[in-house]
Amino acid sequence: MIKKLKKFFESKDRKTVLKNFFSLSILQGLNLLLPFITFRHLIKVLGMDNFGLIQFSLVFVTYFQILTDYGFNMNATKEVSLHRDNPKALHRIFSEVFYTKLLLMCISLIIMSLIVFNVPLFKKDALVHFISFAGYVVGMGIFPMWFFQGLQKMKYITYINIICKTLFTVAILVFVDRPDETWLASLFTACGFLTAGVISLFFVYRQFQVKMHKPSYSAIKTQIIIGRYLFFSELKISLFTNTNTFIMGLFLGKTAVGYFMAAEKICRALGHLATPLSNAMFPYMSLKMNESFETGYAEVNKVVKVGVLVFVLMLVPLYIMAPWIIHVCYDLEATSPAVLLFRILLILPVTTFIDSMYGKQVLITLNKDNLYFKVILFAALLNVSLNVSSLMSGYGTTGTAVSIFITQLFIDAGMFYYAHKTIKGLRRQNLSAV
Repeated sequence: MIKKLKKFFESKDRKTVLKNFFSLSILQGLNLLLPFITFRHLIKVLGMDNFGLIQFSLVFVTYFQILTDYGFNMNATKEVSLHRDNPKALHRIFSEVFYTKLLLMCISLIIMSLIVFNVPLFKKDALVHFISFAGYVVGMGIFPMWFFQGLQKMKYITYINIICKTLFTVAILVFVDRPDETWLASLFTACGFLTAGVISLFFVYRQFQVKMHKPSYSAIKTQIIIGRYLFFSELKISLFTNTNTFIMGLFLGKTAVGYFMAAEKICRALGHLATPLSNAMFPYMSLKMNESFETGYAEVNKVVKVGVLVFVLMLVPLYIMAPWIIHVCYDLEATSPAVLLFRILLILPVTTFIDSMYGKQVLITLNKDNLYFKVILFAALLNVSLNVSSLMSGYGTTGTAVSIFITQLFIDAGMFYYAHKTIKGLRRQNLSAV
């Protein structure tokens, strides 16, 4: 087994994937660990209602983060990966993407301001919402993760995030100690994102000598056209991630959001354990699929088999230990609603992993964005229908969790079906060309 692994990573490209995987793993580990530390503290100090407000605010501004991101974390990563040896092309790509994101950021701020100042539900917590926007939308918007990922230089963003996020997590633990300091907790979180974003831009300028230039209107328009499928896909994905919580907050209030987010956070965190692998593979698979789709697809299938096995072996004991896990993470009792929600949502790590492999690594790399979008569109419609129906029928947070469970299975089936169908189509094309 060890010899096979050594042989698999003999090539330079695979060694690069492995290095990036470890860098992303450290970063992902940090992103998973720090929120658990702050969640437990904030629930204890602020109370579940104020904690729920922070989470509801983040869910609200995530819509604008999706608009600002506009699918660049996949599209731009692929472009940078394909032109990484062409400095002139890199300067052009960086400038076009960055200016497009700034434009979308301004549009987002205008839309959000209109909502916050005209809807009483949002107006009463306007300060928290604008602080969340500054951190989550602006901070993440200026952070060029797509650039580092495309160049497969992930160690830089790892260092930046470790320093910034650890610093402001400590600030939350030290300075936030009263229920009326909800805004301060949001501010420290926002400062972590903003500081990381500013420092990362400095690195891009100094380390990679990227020269910014103002792109033409047509160049920005082209970027928007190219990214439209992935943008709408991300937007549809939000309909069964963020929108579930958003609708829940409108129906059930912030306390329900607090319990649901506490349970979902752990499950999403477990699912994100595979994110470093997926992100590290993406530039590599973009090249591999162009060289040989057969070899690339075979590698994806191997990774899926191993990954599913690992997740199943990990999740079974977690299901059994659910009450203990919720208590340790949040100091909540075994009778807390979070325990049942956690058990239902444990399907997420496996399903999101499979979705990423066949959707991102196969369909996106083969430029089948339209098929990826199609699956997400129908999944979103299914999820919203199930969620609203369950909430109106009185099933509460449990109904929302079951809606997510069913939707994720639907997505996996759709991504696998279209990935397999696409590969079969390419095989037929090759045979007819012979």
